Amino acid sequence: MTSSDTTHAWFHIEDEEKIASPALLLYSERIDHNLRLMIEIAGGPERLRPHVKTHKLAPLIQRQLAMGITRFKCSTIAEAEMTAEAGAPDVMLAMPCVGINAHRYAELALKFPATTFSTIADHDETIRYLAGAAQQLRVTLGVYLEIDCGMGRTGIKPGLEALYLAGVLKDTPRLQFAGLHAYDGHIHDSDPQVRKTRCDEAFAPVIEFKKELMSNGIIVRELVAGGSPTFAIHAQHSDRICSPGTTVLWDFGYGDRLPDLPFQQAAVLLTRVISKPGTHRLTLDLGHKSVAAENPHPRVRFEELRDAKAVMQSEEHLVLDTEHAHAFNIGQALHGVPLHVCPSVALHGEAVVIANGRISERWPIPARNRRITV
Repeated sequence: MTSSDTTHAWFHIEDEEKIASPALLLYSERIDHNLRLMIEIAGGPERLRPHVKTHKLAPLIQRQLAMGITRFKCSTIAEAEMTAEAGAPDVMLAMPCVGINAHRYAELALKFPATTFSTIADHDETIRYLAGAAQQLRVTLGVYLEIDCGMGRTGIKPGLEALYLAGVLKDTPRLQFAGLHAYDGHIHDSDPQVRKTRCDEAFAPVIEFKKELMSNGIIVRELVAGGSPTFAIHAQHSDRICSPGTTVLWDFGYGDRLPDLPFQQAAVLLTRVISKPGTHRLTLDLGHKSVAAENPHPRVRFEELRDAKAVMQSEEHLVLDTEHAHAFNIGQALHGVPLHVCPSVALHGEAVVIANGRISERWPIPARNRRITV
């Protein structure tokens, strides 16, 4: 890509020299596009409970609130606190709270009385932890029964034991049975029809179980279903609330795998050339501490250098092999889209917001921490 092409590229920044590398950049117009598309696919903001784990940012919670989205899903207690602090009226923690975490979560309900807090449970021990904390602090917590629809990570299979647990939740003081939560993160086939078939098959027992609960006098107020890959599939069913997360920022992992979902990549990792150790090598300041390292390379795709191959990465360095190394100078910036954006965001203390091709704001990311106040 020539310098002229770069100047007119979507990731171009006029005042880029003011940004220290490595840095996380968020492109405001692209985020707005993704949020509008989420609402369009869902059929309205009331059909959404977007996951905040991807961005972990209060300003993006507030942006979604302004668009009519009122319910949110989180992975950590810190994310839940950040979301409530941002003004969200309904916060769900999609992680079983055991040990001291049950008490910490109940403390949030005490600290933010204007927010309704809920979480998930798939075992009677988890229910006991939540009930004990809620009773001690005299708060009420909503609890969704976590259903395993095939992923095998958390949840209970539909059946008699699940029916029993739903009854326990319904009858436990200070806990309110909120409904069902079923996450199908194992379904991410590239072929949309294959993905739909697998999704429908996985959720057939969930839907039947919901009917069984209702026939037993247990009201299922909400069925929270799916993630980003199956978002558009669940959106076709009016009895489900959709909880995509990656759709807010997108990444090239989902972008390549799910071309039927027209979300825009809105997060970029800014890095610079710090060394040229050989004819075909560039060393960048983009190590494990700046981009998620849980997947094999390529962990980041450089917009100006699509042919580059990663040959080495350590805590602060990324070494690339490319025939075009000669065209890049020491100090020159490169712009990389992460393979997996969610854990990449968690590695940065702040996000630099880009609007109309210039630095607009800098947003701290306190929810990347495990604890904020409680």
